[in-house]
Amino acid sequence: MRPTTALLPLTLAVALGGLVPTGPAQAATAGPALAVDATAGRHPISPYIYGMNFADEALARDIRLPVHRYGGNATTRYNFRADTTNRASDWYFENIPNDNADPASLPRGSEGDRFVAGNKATGAATIMTVPLLGWVAKDRGRACGFSVAKYGPQQSTDPWSPDCGNGRKPDGTPITGNDPTDTSVAAGPEYVTDLVNHLKGEFGSAADGGVQFYNLDNEPDLWHATHRDVRPTGLGYDELRDRTYRYAAAIKAADPRALTLGPVGWGLNSIFYSGLDQDTCGRTGCWSNPPDRAAHGGQDLGPWYLDRMREYEQQYGTRILDYFDIHLYPQQSGVSAEAAGDAATQALRLRSTRQLWDPTYVDESWINQPVRFVPRMRELVDQHYPGTKIAMTEYSWGGFGSLNGALAEADVLGILGREGVDLASLWTAPKADQPVANAFRIYRNYDGAGGAFGETSLRATSADQGKLAVYAAERGADKALTLVVVNKSGDDLTSPVALTGASAGTARVYRYSAANLAGVVREADQQVGPTGFTATFPANSITHLVLPRGATSGDTTPPSAPGRPTAGTVTGDSVALSWSPSTDDTGVTGYDVHRVDATGPVKVGSATGTSYTVSGLAADTAYTFVVTARDAAGNVSAASPGLTVRTAPVGTPTGGCTVGWTTSSWPGGFTATVTITNTGSTAIDGWKLAFDFPTTTQKLGQGWSATWKQSGATVTAQNLSWNGRLAPGASTGIGFNGTWSGSNPAPAAFTLNGQRCG
Repeated sequence: MRPTTALLPLTLAVALGGLVPTGPAQAATAGPALAVDATAGRHPISPYIYGMNFADEALARDIRLPVHRYGGNATTRYNFRADTTNRASDWYFENIPNDNADPASLPRGSEGDRFVAGNKATGAATIMTVPLLGWVAKDRGRACGFSVAKYGPQQSTDPWSPDCGNGRKPDGTPITGNDPTDTSVAAGPEYVTDLVNHLKGEFGSAADGGVQFYNLDNEPDLWHATHRDVRPTGLGYDELRDRTYRYAAAIKAADPRALTLGPVGWGLNSIFYSGLDQDTCGRTGCWSNPPDRAAHGGQDLGPWYLDRMREYEQQYGTRILDYFDIHLYPQQSGVSAEAAGDAATQALRLRSTRQLWDPTYVDESWINQPVRFVPRMRELVDQHYPGTKIAMTEYSWGGFGSLNGALAEADVLGILGREGVDLASLWTAPKADQPVANAFRIYRNYDGAGGAFGETSLRATSADQGKLAVYAAERGADKALTLVVVNKSGDDLTSPVALTGASAGTARVYRYSAANLAGVVREADQQVGPTGFTATFPANSITHLVLPRGATSGDTTPPSAPGRPTAGTVTGDSVALSWSPSTDDTGVTGYDVHRVDATGPVKVGSATGTSYTVSGLAADTAYTFVVTARDAAGNVSAASPGLTVRTAPVGTPTGGCTVGWTTSSWPGGFTATVTITNTGSTAIDGWKLAFDFPTTTQKLGQGWSATWKQSGATVTAQNLSWNGRLAPGASTGIGFNGTWSGSNPAPAAFTLNGQRCG
């Protein structure tokens, strides 16, 4: 239950990071100006951003936990039939069976079953991890991957099971050549089929309230470390692709409405490097030219992976990846630790949330560059696999037992909603009485009666986000305007809050602060004028203001449905659509185009006008499209009547071409930008560009937007899945970094698919 009494002074001191305020309160100082525009920046906030891993039932009920993940290293080798996990490097590579009252009834009643059953009882959707590793724990017996009796003395052993070692000799060198079957048994895609079918039998399909989400394993780019007793080498590009194809396809075949999340990488490096490159370069220092990436045209793993998932759908007509999922743990020293840390660490924790979005924030860790994590992920899926959602099924800013941790978490939750993340789950869940749990209550149950932050994000800005962060949303049920303000400074700050698209009224105020760490407190109401208000936000506090119905513009009338779309130019991978406009009492602000699949509509793009070209389609395939309209208040129309259209079959490329070549050079190096244009009268479906360097000193380095290779003086660039079709008159841009000495002349000639380009 949520605590209702003040904490003891000692507990308060710990929660504040070891400091208890003393002396009289200081006068408030002028704070940064805040502004909220209820008519701008409107977009849905996914409820799934408020997820957790392994929350207890009381907390799940309290915050109406929307999504709950069964994940982590131990779940990679979870055997649902034996109800046994292997704890991997987390705990001596041991098989440990779960407590089970009736082992004879397994797989019924396993920990996995109880997890899903608990979610159904609390209303949370389940994320279940499925193994791609190819191994699961072999039975219900305890066993260890590196037996001391079998493999000799080791650096460390389990104090409760001393035959289980950490897999390193006393001098720290890794033990190699151990037998994977000491703990594990092979588990191919058929194992996943059985698991999904079992869960469907117990709880129904995804469409019927069963398991909705499946994680494609857990951090496979770290298997060579976390599961090195069965997988001692890193996972390369090709094997990741092939395993995803096989295992994800098995999930979709068993439960077509289930949604998959992958590749479930451990962090930012998972976008750049395969597990094989992380393994190799971690030992040899080859980070500037990782061999697995070089063997794949120099393309980073993240975009390469998305290209391959897109190719699968184009070839087989089935989407096997629904969410691009990468974990995020701040790499700044001490930030994700359980303890709040000293004053410098606490300040760093609050600054470091900027890595989620801010292009000007240089990450204060070994990364030492802007991370822009959410925009980076969004740009990758938009460019390489449109329609894919983005997720972080593990993240943590630490400090769960401190007010500082709660401030950071409240800031993170606001950012996730504002930036449009589709799913996130905190690793792991806080205890119900920890301050970080109250950061979730601010958004999910601020009044103990289900009061929540709105579901439609609104534009909200602060003149100094480092002091006062502000997030705004409109609530669908009552059209209330909800604002969360996080004071990350040590001062009481008095700030003006300008409102656009709202009217005067009385706002209810709820706050979490050092004044009462036991829970969110209802404060005195705030009077709001027609253009805003001025308020004081206490030091280190989270404030939720709720302007009830009537305080917003009051527009609840949706636009009329757009007209049925019509098709213009149709190519092998694109369809040009247009439609008659909608009408609205205050004006239509935009249209959304949706592709209607067997699982329902999937948004493929937006337009401010009445036309849009859908790209990235498969050739000679039928698609159905509908269009919806939206107004400034965020009201959405009914869908237009649908249009079904078949893309053109793949044709033989004919006609002319031109190639543009520009370079930016410096001593010893250069960047080449290449533009390919189809000047013919027919489309080019798939292209391969070739040219020769004029000198022997010019060398190809890392390239982009094509698969680049060099053999002798000859360089070739082959299209990727998303830019292989060039309609008549269309162009695509590609490029690479190179090296040179002496001189750096341009190539004399280019050929495209063997044809000389003018």
